[in-house]
Amino acid sequence: MAPAPARRAVLRAAALVAAAPALTSLATGRATAASDAASGAPAAWTLQPFRPEDVALRKSDFTAKRQLMLDYGRGYDVDRLLQVFRANAGLSTRGAVAPGGWEGLDGEANGNLRGHFTGHFLTMLSQAHTGTGEKVYADKIRHMVGALDEVREALRRDPAVLSVPGRFGTAAENVRGSYQYVDLPDTVLGGAPAVTLAAWVKPTHTAGWARILDFGDDTTRYLYLTARNGQGNPRFAITTSGAGGEQSLDGTAPLPPDAWSHVAVTIADGTGILYINGAAVARNTAMTLTPAALGTLRDHWLGRSHYSADPVFAGAFDEVHLWSRALTAAQIAELQDHPAAESSAGSGNLAAYTFEETTGGTFADSSGHGRHATLRRTWGGPSHPGFLAAYPETQFIALESMTSGDYTVVWAPYYTAHKILRGLLDAHLSTGDARALDLATGMCDWMHSRLSKLPRSTLQRMWGIFSSGEFGGIVEAICDLYAISGKAQHLALARLFDLDRLIDACAVGNDILEGLHANQHIPIFTGLVRLYDETKEERYLTAAKNFWDMVVPTRMYGIGGTSNREFWGARGAIAKTLSDTTAESCCAYNMLKLSRMLFFHEQDPTYMDYYERALYNQVLGSKQDKADAEKPLVTYFIGLVPGHVRDYTPKAGTTCCEGTGMESATKYQDSVYFKKSDGTALYVNLYSPSTLTWAEKGVTVTQSTGYPREQGSTLTVRGRTAAFSLRLRVPAWTTDGFRVTVNGTVVKGTWSPGSYASVSRTWHDGDTVRVDIPFRLRVEKALDDPAVQTLFYGPVNLVARDARTSFLTFGLYRNAALSGDLLPTLTPVPGKPLHYTLDGVEFAPFSEGTEEPTHAYFRRSEPTVVFGTTDSGIANPARDDGTTLLDAIWAAAPYRNKGALVKYVKSTVDSWVTAGLLSAADGRGVVAAAKRADYVS
Repeated sequence: MAPAPARRAVLRAAALVAAAPALTSLATGRATAASDAASGAPAAWTLQPFRPEDVALRKSDFTAKRQLMLDYGRGYDVDRLLQVFRANAGLSTRGAVAPGGWEGLDGEANGNLRGHFTGHFLTMLSQAHTGTGEKVYADKIRHMVGALDEVREALRRDPAVLSVPGRFGTAAENVRGSYQYVDLPDTVLGGAPAVTLAAWVKPTHTAGWARILDFGDDTTRYLYLTARNGQGNPRFAITTSGAGGEQSLDGTAPLPPDAWSHVAVTIADGTGILYINGAAVARNTAMTLTPAALGTLRDHWLGRSHYSADPVFAGAFDEVHLWSRALTAAQIAELQDHPAAESSAGSGNLAAYTFEETTGGTFADSSGHGRHATLRRTWGGPSHPGFLAAYPETQFIALESMTSGDYTVVWAPYYTAHKILRGLLDAHLSTGDARALDLATGMCDWMHSRLSKLPRSTLQRMWGIFSSGEFGGIVEAICDLYAISGKAQHLALARLFDLDRLIDACAVGNDILEGLHANQHIPIFTGLVRLYDETKEERYLTAAKNFWDMVVPTRMYGIGGTSNREFWGARGAIAKTLSDTTAESCCAYNMLKLSRMLFFHEQDPTYMDYYERALYNQVLGSKQDKADAEKPLVTYFIGLVPGHVRDYTPKAGTTCCEGTGMESATKYQDSVYFKKSDGTALYVNLYSPSTLTWAEKGVTVTQSTGYPREQGSTLTVRGRTAAFSLRLRVPAWTTDGFRVTVNGTVVKGTWSPGSYASVSRTWHDGDTVRVDIPFRLRVEKALDDPAVQTLFYGPVNLVARDARTSFLTFGLYRNAALSGDLLPTLTPVPGKPLHYTLDGVEFAPFSEGTEEPTHAYFRRSEPTVVFGTTDSGIANPARDDGTTLLDAIWAAAPYRNKGALVKYVKSTVDSWVTAGLLSAADGRGVVAAAKRADYVS
């Protein structure tokens, strides 16, 4: 059931909280300004985003990459994502196969992160629906939300039988991942000195040591029948002294998966026999132990082992019978074609279960003893009715006592909870589905019920544990829910995730990032900004600002990424950290979110300069330019080591980075435009072909541009007459020549790089604004090795395409222009915009999602002094800090003309000669070369 239209309008105006948690309080008694209610932005924001549907992208690299992701989302079978959730609840998985990798039971670390990708997928679908309006995405969202609602409802109840066709009649299936087993009464063996145990089983998985049955007290006194021993064959064992004292029967061939097999064991008079499908496959004539020797046992389980590391049996049971005598071989053979009740053996006289039940969780005993069995979960059930996950609550419980990380035991359960919570919130905002909001609210109520009981010291220890204690952007999501619900316990829950050591250090500017896992910590600060919005505690916002400065630029690679092998190194460690595992893609995603959110509070252009850098390079370049129906094709790491080839299908395509990559590719429009909270200004942050609909002003603004292939953009205002200030970002990398015209008239003003140019006026229908943004080729030097450099043309990182795996060496001054632009040294590739060659090597935009080996960094070498391709033959001297003579000369560009350059060359040479860095004769040679050379203006 959808919420009332007015409520939905406010919620949808929130944009999409995955990109901007622009939510407004709907709770009674919480004051909210009318303008906030209209925009959905927190009152603390001085800028507000537009709704995603208000910004329509036009044809560009962004729309091409987005279309690939939209097609993937449109066609993917979401029941595959729901498989692990349904399995955890003991529901039918409808024949779906989980995606694998991190999203399945057989993935890395025992599948301990399963469920996370489903949350990402929900967010991607929500953004796709909001951005395109296509019904197919809303339908998929509603299908997923409905299924998750059914999952939660099933988890709230005791487990119920999943009835399937049996060998005879019906059978009971335990779905793999359900952690369900059948509990028999403790009198089921009756102290019998002889016994026959028989069952029809249909295994659906080949895991070793999964029990068909296990009767015992512990791992000392028991008997068991397993479908697969260490060699993959059936095994029966009985012992009163643990594994070392087992008397056993071992089969000779595996039970086939997905097929019915009959397994039976008889024990009498010191002889045990194992039968498979009516044939005796093992005999032990020294089997002195019987059920009577075990005495009264505590547990009698079908499908569960007393060894905690053993898996729960996955598959179906039919016709489980226990007799207090050893059946004959002929009687065993007869059971192959007839139910026991119709055979000469008759139903088991100790217990008999035919699994004819189609509802409930109790299985009738037809032996006449009333030893009815009960379906149970190994972990019991949720501690709170709001619990929702693709695995038991055990990971959350185990984390509370952990002191160090081990992702094979506990892998970031609150991180996965965040992805699911985020996806549900986005689903609600996009479609108005009240079930999604109810599921999200329930999750937060459950988390509060768990975490609020723990001592603060326990929480601090948990959140400080690497990997296991990672919680992603959960604080941001909880704050967004609080903005809807107004429930005090939701805000209290958000604050329970405070990691005081990190917050306090960053609040006072103490950099403790070295050695920390990057993506475990970046989203913490987005949550802190949202906590500031809701609490006005300055330390939260101050910590986030200071943290950002600790990453940009001191731990940032040229493409905008950060981290090496997922961790941060020392400040300024760039060249020394280049590897195959630099720049985890999630880090860029989360740094963009943080930059965007900080900009809402403080309009420092540095935030948007970074946003452009990371978006146009790492984020675009992380998405392969190729269609695929099964995988999103997004990088995990982007290796910046020489000759690296990007891997777009890491770990079966379901990693965290592929999740955030899906989100990035469906929200490219989210930061092109912002508006002043009072409606007095429009910020143009990115020069991206798009159309903005500013409903409050009654205008549209259309950007027509080929940027970054075009060095500028044209904006056309249509609609009503409206007064506002148009603020155009002046990129930090631009130089002289940034120019703005309105209807052909130059706007007077001097705008420095790294600022915003403001044009305040009353706008009329048809007004046209032209922004000219001159590009130039430039280098950025690694902070720890100035000779290791990366190349930029305007916002575009240019990478060399070459299969060599050592640094390529290039010189760039040989044909530098009087403007200081290094571009004339490169040769354009005809028909391929932004492609160039140098010394026979092609350079291309990093953003192109190819599998070409690339060099994002190269080694700079300018061995001799060269001007305008005129080589002086004189060695290019350097100061102790590595600055060369040519560096010093070209740092003073632009030059008005050749004469100005030659004059500066002479004065610089004189100072270097005086300093003893250059001989007088060589100085004269340098000046002569500068005079002889011809220059590009």
